[in-house]
Amino acid sequence: MASGTALIYDEEMTTHKLLWSDPICDIEVPERLSSSYEQLRSYHLVERCVHVPAREGRCCCVNLSFPYSLEHLEVAKSTQTMNEEELKRVSENYDAFFFHPSTYHCARLAVGATLQLVDAVMSGKVRNGMALVRPPGHHSQRNAANGFCLFNNVAIAAEYAKLKYGLQRILIVDWDVHHGQGTQYIFEEDPSVLYFSWHRYEHQEFWPSLKESDYDAVGLGKGKGFNINLPWNKVGMGNSDYLAAFFHVLLPMAFEFDPELVIVSSGYDSGIGDPEGQMNATPEVFSHLTHFLMQLANGKLCVILEGGYHLKSLGESVCMTVKTLLGDPVPQITGEMAPCLSAVESIQNVRAAHKPYWKWLAYEDASFLQNLSTKSHLLKKTNSSPSTELESKITNSSNTVKVERFLELHMKNILFPVPPIKTATAGSEGSEHFLPEHVQLVKEMDKSEVKALVSGFYADLVKEDKTLLSLGNMFVILDKILKKEVCNGIAVSPTAALSAALALRHSVHFGLQRVLCVFVGDMQMIPNTEDGKMLIINICEKEQSEKSSCKHYISLNWKEDAEGNDFFSAVLGFILPVAYSYQPNLTVIAVGPNRSLGISGISLLVALLQGLAESRIFAVIEDTEISLMQCVAKALLGASTPPFGIYVPPTQEKVNKIKALRDQFQQEWKMLQCSGKLSDFI
Repeated sequence: MASGTALIYDEEMTTHKLLWSDPICDIEVPERLSSSYEQLRSYHLVERCVHVPAREGRCCCVNLSFPYSLEHLEVAKSTQTMNEEELKRVSENYDAFFFHPSTYHCARLAVGATLQLVDAVMSGKVRNGMALVRPPGHHSQRNAANGFCLFNNVAIAAEYAKLKYGLQRILIVDWDVHHGQGTQYIFEEDPSVLYFSWHRYEHQEFWPSLKESDYDAVGLGKGKGFNINLPWNKVGMGNSDYLAAFFHVLLPMAFEFDPELVIVSSGYDSGIGDPEGQMNATPEVFSHLTHFLMQLANGKLCVILEGGYHLKSLGESVCMTVKTLLGDPVPQITGEMAPCLSAVESIQNVRAAHKPYWKWLAYEDASFLQNLSTKSHLLKKTNSSPSTELESKITNSSNTVKVERFLELHMKNILFPVPPIKTATAGSEGSEHFLPEHVQLVKEMDKSEVKALVSGFYADLVKEDKTLLSLGNMFVILDKILKKEVCNGIAVSPTAALSAALALRHSVHFGLQRVLCVFVGDMQMIPNTEDGKMLIINICEKEQSEKSSCKHYISLNWKEDAEGNDFFSAVLGFILPVAYSYQPNLTVIAVGPNRSLGISGISLLVALLQGLAESRIFAVIEDTEISLMQCVAKALLGASTPPFGIYVPPTQEKVNKIKALRDQFQQEWKMLQCSGKLSDFI
């Protein structure tokens, strides 16, 4: 599998700049690029990436099946020799765009950098990468510049990848705060490109103020169902709203679509402090979103810069994205894990609009909401007196300073030293031979030490001396994870249920306040979870008779389909939302006897749950499961999840199980909410 992360940056792209005063365009400054690159340098991320040079794109797709009009290209070329007055006059023909003599050259560099990144990823030179480019691209249309964008970098890249590499399924994720209407227009009839955009909309009040930016614009002709618009109808959306959109809309569609390449239109104006977006999402959320997308397309992920106009927020968000691409542990997400009513209303309407086109939605309750909670808010906003341009600038300037101060402190709080060892195991010499080479073997705990530890704290659980050796291996790895000497680890055990019970108690005894345990198989020993310091999700084929589900012990009865993988719907629709609502300090994943999931389902679980607890995962596998152990170890090391085989939509019975659990627990674990019933938010 390819490794390494490409970073593409060329200082020449900072020569594109506004030469006159324009209150709309004056935020699109060269410092967006240069300050982001300097922030990457300050985190020592530049030297960890593979440098790929930017080269001009050849006449911007004239040679592809996706041509710009000759008139558009000729106008763009002609601006290279214009004076300021001429440039200003030409720029006035477009909506929110400006020309500089270097604009055409910079736009070609932006296209070329994007194509270079696609080549590096598709050829296997690197696994993933980011291109820091400007001008941005996603508003650009076939025959017009628009919204700071001259050429549509991401759309050109998708067409290029289809032609050069024969790709049949490409996912474009646009998390910029503006709707990428240019990308939508280009691909709305094309079923080979799945386009997802969330964007500030406010019932068509926010630019570009188009009816076709709403949730019911699902594509045209053969492309119906392949255009996903998630409109934000109020400002202030935060981390939990973005995660809910991924859990309940994008990721299920992406796993069903099964892309061969993922391209991100990566606008950070959807982050905190941005004067355009006015949203509250903090930089670490982009680590989590990136981490999820890395599980698709065998890890082939190209991130292309779009917007972002608060320089500190932009720079930190770029760094969080690149750290995750490099495989660093994902920082703990902050903020209350509960999406707001308006976000959930939008999510419900998107699901309703796309129900006819997606198998995973076939048995979901998805009905349209007409009376949205934000409609009255919009009327108040319309009737209020508009602020002057000067007042807006003063407010934005004051907010910029406040956000800079907040982010200085916030980043210090969420960042942490990366443990020197990524993945560890313990055992006798030779046991490392069946595990991937980068799994580090740590020294076993002495048998007398184990005996003393067990007799002191765990005598009620351990009855037989013959289990002491495997428990010693477990304790030594777990202790290294708890002390942050190791990021994650894997232990082999003849009795996974006993090892999991001990690991949970040991972690709480160490001082952790929230430990998540996902147990696959028959869990013969169920610890007391009443104090909330443990949350157990037991995935088993049959109902556990000893204990019924409650807030901190949930039994999920699931038998994986023999013909293909349907488990992702349970992971995304239930397990991840509950886990993110809980926000554990450590995740324990144990696989015991009579497991009802295949290796790919368990690997998916391990991969996705690394977004939690600073990626601290302790895995316990039965000692007979060598193939499973190898796959789990690869997932812990950061390998992409294995292919799922044939896509099988969940049966109605399984969907009903998830719905019943969601209804039962959505008041306790609010990330489960995906329908906008006002009563659920009171």
